[in-house]
Amino acid sequence: MEIGRQIVYAALAATAVNKWQYPADGKPEIVFAGKSNVGKSSLINAMLGRKKLARCSQTPGKTRTINFYDVEHEIIFVDLPGYGYAKVSKTESAKWGKMVESYIKDRRELAAVIMLLDIRHVPGANDIQLFEWFAHFEIPVILAATKSDKISRGQIQKNVAVIKKTLQSGETPVIPFSSENKSGRDELWDLILNAIDKKISK
Repeated sequence: MEIGRQIVYAALAATAVNKWQYPADGKPEIVFAGKSNVGKSSLINAMLGRKKLARCSQTPGKTRTINFYDVEHEIIFVDLPGYGYAKVSKTESAKWGKMVESYIKDRRELAAVIMLLDIRHVPGANDIQLFEWFAHFEIPVILAATKSDKISRGQIQKNVAVIKKTLQSGETPVIPFSSENKSGRDELWDLILNAIDKKISK
């Protein structure tokens, strides 16, 4: 699949809490998952060359729906609610788990997951659990280590090594990413398009 680095069309296609609200046009989907406040909305906006398409909230845990963004009428970016925020009730957390598990397990259109991690921190228990969960369901994962502009260049590879070791991620690619200066954007796009090509060719 060929998608230019300058995205012409990107729009919110659906907001869902139930399966029947998902888009039904069969386009391949790339999922974005990560802890609350890891910079998910900012990364999506940076990937699409937009400023406010994906809503950035200063309140962690605020997004409680699955948001689907149509990209160039060819693919769908799927923004999952953030996880692991302490102030979210156990009831809300359980709802998140059921909603996301239902999507992940049953969604045929799913081509790959972009799992976001803050490059400044060692992955936590929730991150490890989610990564292992994706592996269990044999879903291709790409790790995006966000906020790479917040540390020195010399520290980036050291922190990436810590992420790999903590997750025991093997050959899973890890892309240092900055929504501020867009570093990592082209590399992430290459991996996304490759994952979609593999999905289409199956």
